[in-house]
Amino acid sequence: MKILILNGPNLNLLGTREPEIYGDVSMENYLKDLQKEFSKEEIIYYQSNIEGEIINRLQEDDFEALIINPGAFTHYSYAISDCLKNIRKPKIEVHISNIYQREEFRQKSVTAAVSNGIISGFGMNGYRLALLSLIQK
Repeated sequence: MKILILNGPNLNLLGTREPEIYGDVSMENYLKDLQKEFSKEEIIYYQSNIEGEIINRLQEDDFEALIINPGAFTHYSYAISDCLKNIRKPKIEVHISNIYQREEFRQKSVTAAVSNGIISGFGMNGYRLALLSLIQK
């Protein structure tokens, strides 16, 4: 299975950005571990701080399943939500922190309703849990 992991804004700073919330492991290092553990799957990774680039990447349609952490776009990007609505493949929204324990504005997701499921609050392990869920379907 070809699975796209797509991260939104500021997630290129994982490992150094607010380590008390997001941990101290970079996405690149964590991705290596995921690719070793799930070697039978093709895991591709994309990150952008730009909403339009995220939409363009999603519309490339070269994957069978999606794991998306929209970052701050989670809370207000109706453009990404509309794009996700048109993707008829399994898709899981992941958040490293528990968004429901954070600031009020972070507790609403406009992208959740067009995802098959949400994993929030399990740290970087959320990506692994999403992979397991997609593979077992």
